[in-house]
Amino acid sequence: ITIMAAAARFFVRGAHPKLSFSGVCASAQRSLGAGLLKLSPSCASRTKTHKRHAAHFTFQPDPVPTQYGPTQKMNLFQSVTSALDNTLASDPTAVIFGEDVAFGGVFRCTVGLRDKYGKDRVFNTPLCEQGIVGFGIGVAVAGATAIAEIQFADYIYPAFDQIVNEAAKYRYRSGNMFDCGNLTIRAPWGCVGHGSLYHSQSPEAFFAHCPGLKIVIPRGPVQAKGLLLSCISDKNPCIFFEPKILYRAAVEQVPVDAYTIPLSQAEVLQEGSDVTLVAWGTQIHVMKEVANMAQEKLGVSCEVIDLQTILPWDIDTVCKSVAKTGRLLISHEAPVTGGFAAEISSTVQEECFLNLEAPISRVCGYDTPFPHIFEPFYIPDKWKCLEAIKKMINY
Repeated sequence: ITIMAAAARFFVRGAHPKLSFSGVCASAQRSLGAGLLKLSPSCASRTKTHKRHAAHFTFQPDPVPTQYGPTQKMNLFQSVTSALDNTLASDPTAVIFGEDVAFGGVFRCTVGLRDKYGKDRVFNTPLCEQGIVGFGIGVAVAGATAIAEIQFADYIYPAFDQIVNEAAKYRYRSGNMFDCGNLTIRAPWGCVGHGSLYHSQSPEAFFAHCPGLKIVIPRGPVQAKGLLLSCISDKNPCIFFEPKILYRAAVEQVPVDAYTIPLSQAEVLQEGSDVTLVAWGTQIHVMKEVANMAQEKLGVSCEVIDLQTILPWDIDTVCKSVAKTGRLLISHEAPVTGGFAAEISSTVQEECFLNLEAPISRVCGYDTPFPHIFEPFYIPDKWKCLEAIKKMINY
């Protein structure tokens, strides 16, 4: 069983990103034998029936941020690459490390950086998340800038102890004599359309329970670069989750030079008077569609807020909006129970109780592992969110 698990992990995580699933299946047949394949449908049948689901959102680029200087057309992974390039060029102590980062990584976010800055500053690590983060803590404590990549957010759990018991508490346990504030942990995050259980998770709420960390999730290329550079320069350990479905789907004009976007500040993307919609990452684009649908079909004016920083989050901006609209809908891809929407809901209920015209609504994932073929039924799409708005308006 151990050999089978290791082989499966290698195929899913270590294979070249352009390797076809049919090739993996053929290799599996040769390596593991026909007996193993009797336990599941044949690889050939899966290859024929596999269909990639369409994205559950429409990406609309933000206005060109001319205040930051000249721009260049980039998708999200290119904007991350640009941010890392800016960091390595300006900070001689900065190092980037993780599984396969020397080759560009699964999503190509570090492509070309090793050739440009050398093997001592951009290098691969063993497949050991606990070791990656533990090494990053040591590098940061020594005074260098550590940028660690976890290949998928779903695999961040082996490093959980290092993150919440070491990185988050280092400053507190030493009475501020030492800290690892120069540590930034990057990880692809969220559903991708075909990721199933181990490549679609949104684990931000696990880490939001732990003081001492900052958690950031961008909605597009412009925010990805600005927020990542802010995380790298911030003197607290940061976890930067990158929506993997947006890596190539989102294209914007992104400033070439380094710039920062303030952490812990939500952004009001659209002003409204009837309902406040709060989300982050990919789900922001769902909320923008929902706001347009609510206006066209229901005559309801929605205010859309991108939280951007999950911890510490911008309570003032959200509560100010809810005091105006009287209604709040929060949506995220993670399961509803214990999701970060619960924290927002509780805080707003305490702060804005007399302003609320209807119960706060949460439209989130179900309390099940993330499914594969049933992903379209699992995700909190625009139709579920629109139905929640109808209920609030008619309450």
